[in-house]
Amino acid sequence: MLIVNVLAQAAAAVVPPAAEAPPQQGVISYPASFFEGQQASNAAEMLGRVPGFTLDVGDSVRGYEGAAGNVLIDGQRPASKSDNLEEILRRVPVSAVERIDIIRGGAPGIDMQGKSVLANVVRKQGASFRGLFAVANNHLWDGRNMHGMRLELSGGDGTRSWETTIRYGYGNDDGGQFGPYVRLAPDGSIIRQAAYEAESDGVQQTITAGYSQPLLGGRIALNGRAFWDNWKNENTVRFSQPADRVDNFTSPYDEFLTELGARYNRDFGARTKLEVVGLRSDSDFHGFDLAVTPGTTNDFRYERTYDETIGRAVLKHQRSTTLSFEAGGEAALNRLDSHSEQFVNGEAEDLSAADVQVEELRGELFAKAVWRPTAQWTLDGGLRFEASEISSEGDVVLEKRLSFLKPRLSVAWQPRPSTQVRGRVERVVGQLDFDDFVADADFEEGTGVSVGNPDLDPEQAWVGELALEQRFWKSGALTVTYRHSELTDVIDRGPVFTPSGKVFDRPTNIGDGTKDELIVTLMVPSDPLGWKGGVLQGELNRRWSKVTDPTTLTRREISRLRPLEWEVRYTQDLPQWGTSVGVAAFSGWSQTTYRYNSITDVKLHNAYVTAWIDKRLDPETIVRVEFTNLTERGIRFNTQAYDGDRRTGQLAYTDDRDLTPGRTLYVRLRKSFGG
Repeated sequence: MLIVNVLAQAAAAVVPPAAEAPPQQGVISYPASFFEGQQASNAAEMLGRVPGFTLDVGDSVRGYEGAAGNVLIDGQRPASKSDNLEEILRRVPVSAVERIDIIRGGAPGIDMQGKSVLANVVRKQGASFRGLFAVANNHLWDGRNMHGMRLELSGGDGTRSWETTIRYGYGNDDGGQFGPYVRLAPDGSIIRQAAYEAESDGVQQTITAGYSQPLLGGRIALNGRAFWDNWKNENTVRFSQPADRVDNFTSPYDEFLTELGARYNRDFGARTKLEVVGLRSDSDFHGFDLAVTPGTTNDFRYERTYDETIGRAVLKHQRSTTLSFEAGGEAALNRLDSHSEQFVNGEAEDLSAADVQVEELRGELFAKAVWRPTAQWTLDGGLRFEASEISSEGDVVLEKRLSFLKPRLSVAWQPRPSTQVRGRVERVVGQLDFDDFVADADFEEGTGVSVGNPDLDPEQAWVGELALEQRFWKSGALTVTYRHSELTDVIDRGPVFTPSGKVFDRPTNIGDGTKDELIVTLMVPSDPLGWKGGVLQGELNRRWSKVTDPTTLTRREISRLRPLEWEVRYTQDLPQWGTSVGVAAFSGWSQTTYRYNSITDVKLHNAYVTAWIDKRLDPETIVRVEFTNLTERGIRFNTQAYDGDRRTGQLAYTDDRDLTPGRTLYVRLRKSFGG
């Protein structure tokens, strides 16, 4: 996947932590003093310094229950769905944080959101005026400047509180800019040869607002968000063979998204709590893919509007310090209206699932319990029942009803304060992607038009997980996790035939499969080694999978699953100079997409290396200078295309692009005030 760098979102610095609080009832508390002397500015940067914790921003799915990340704020999940969890945490200044609690394996009274490890950011009581202003610029290798700005304001009078954020940022896609392109015949001879140039950039703008006050014996919180995204990809291919040929590809889009939400909380005594959440979001998306080659103009246009309405209520009861329950329900209505059309040299083409209206009514009931029978053992269990009705009108008329029972059991054993073993068994049911219901196109990648498939079943899995966490040297941690998934109704790619006899690629269920994952995370402080203020962090993800290819009927990996990824970073804090410096390396990766008539490999060549320095000019002002892509990591696209399907057809040609972006210089000035 290409890497998008939008300047409005600042990179998080990682600095060495201080000594941690002793574990108590499955919770490790890190008070504000834990982070003193560091250059953290907000809760997101503070979490990056907590040993044994990795931020999970959640999944982009319909509904509220299944979209949770692994961070709470004041014991509650943020009400917004469309607002990125990391971005929400960036709006919590370090001066407002009292402590951060890390819940490992579960604790009575805490909804783990289906996660094994959860963070709770606890803010200070009371409210005062606080603000932050930041400007940034990313100078690219080709002379372009991607600038951004953000303004954050918050305040209150102790019972009422408010906050607002305005930000914009120009960004670029640094997944590849220039390089050679070649098309080879099966015998290795050159059919085409060219120089490839790409430019991809745009601007994003966001306005958020929130307000909270007491109401009817409880508390109500309101939130709103407006988001604009305008982006354009422009690619030019200048051929030397055949000579004097130029191909141009253009694919701009624009999106406008709004969200309004409300959450009401009320306590009924010391043990029972009620939470009610309502959300409404709307999205308007327009775009086109235009390919202009000698003698042929392909024009694919699409418009999509989407809205979601959610209502949710949860009742929580803490029976004792060792046992808690909660039960609730959720209803969601989702609607998609999609219109697509394709023209070749101005003539309209036959296109399956071009005009589709999809509606889904989803309901879910759930019950959860957390029990701590002894100080060493914690059991966290839950049962969810989901039912939905999906219907489509337009080019495809379809109606289906789905229902699933989703049990979950998590067990944590802590034989000593520094060691914890966690196990989990869960049935996971994915959601159908509305984008899979409608037609799409990508002329640049050579995949052409992909039609929609409304008649999909959601992917399901029985997941078993085992994790070992070992803490050492006060602020060091090693976590090893192994996860196995037995998959049903895997969604991948397959062919479809139109009434006119044309064949298109589309998403389809391809049967059963398996997926295995090994995740290792490590944090090593340098203090015990005699070097003060340093911390080394690393993470490794290894993945294996097996499914049956619907075209060749042979076993292969799941499309677009990356077998190996890793990252390593070292940060050195220099409090005597108010400075932190660091360097990070992110691995290359590869992924393969299988279509009925082609195989595409995307590979990042080598490690992506970045180095930075954070300097505190005064207590409220921090400047960051960051050098990115020091290794000038490139990206390679290789597509093997067949003259029919991959089982009966022959290799027609191989396309190969090897693109290389340059280095960038990023500078950010951040000023806080008030509070």
